[in-house]
Amino acid sequence: MDFYKILLNAHKGFGYLELLLVALFIIALLATMFGFSGKVNKFLKKTTLFTMIFFHIQFLAGLFLLFVSPGVKAALSSGTLMSDAYARFQYVEHPFSMLIAAVLMTIVNKKVKSNDTISLGITIMGLIAVGLFAFAFPWTRVFGA
Repeated sequence: MDFYKILLNAHKGFGYLELLLVALFIIALLATMFGFSGKVNKFLKKTTLFTMIFFHIQFLAGLFLLFVSPGVKAALSSGTLMSDAYARFQYVEHPFSMLIAAVLMTIVNKKVKSNDTISLGITIMGLIAVGLFAFAFPWTRVFGA
């Protein structure tokens, strides 16, 4: 098995773990936001940290896969990268949405780590990051159509 296939399978496998971490992050974020005190607890700090770490791991693995993928080279050479919906999602929308989501999660992690209470702005930024992740996640390829 070549390195490309190993990395592709790791990227897919970490996607399932990322779904679990995102679900835990949403629960911790909303429980903290709508809790009585609004104080940042250890559970929120840890889920934010691990979600951010796995966002970055996934992004770096996906970035490597993007540059060595034979599909992106074929789409670029044929000139159908932006006109083909599948190629556009796979090679443009998916990577850039995940990049923005990873950056937002990094900001949210810093804000959660440095503040004692959570604000509405941090919550909205975290939900936007999760929304971008949900938009860019290849649901049909992972769970079938």
